[in-house]
Amino acid sequence: MQEILIGLIVALDVVALYLLLPSVKQRFLLALWTALLHMIFPIIGFTIGNMMVAFLTQWSNIISSILLFFIGLHLILSTQNRQINPIPVSILAISASLDTFSVSISFGMLNLQKYLFIVSAGIWTFFLSYISLTLARKGHRKYKGKSLKWVAGISLMAFSIYALLNYQ
Repeated sequence: MQEILIGLIVALDVVALYLLLPSVKQRFLLALWTALLHMIFPIIGFTIGNMMVAFLTQWSNIISSILLFFIGLHLILSTQNRQINPIPVSILAISASLDTFSVSISFGMLNLQKYLFIVSAGIWTFFLSYISLTLARKGHRKYKGKSLKWVAGISLMAFSIYALLNYQ
């Protein structure tokens, strides 16, 4: 169950970003591309995380908790207003998905169910990306995604503390 929830949390960051983009012409393609990358980057991250566990078995839970905490903190600190210039769909999807790589390294180190998380992240990201891009086009950018970044950041930080407290 936690993998499905974490999949939703990593998708919230994309929603916060895509709500700021009212003039994306290829919304479906961008949502699909971002969802696929939200599945590919975690595969790489899980692989690296599992390799790191072999070397850092003793410290993996502490390190992954610290990584998750600072990724969550970064999400919160990145809520300041930014000017967004037109970016090609592929570059935008990659930049919106890179954080799933670092998050999934931590999840690989925590030995979470890889495929459940990957499928969850992809599905949540696709639907939430498309919805947020559609809402942005219609002018529904009231919150500008700040509250969603706060929710995602605090959720990752809370999960990191939970993982650290359950360290054996």
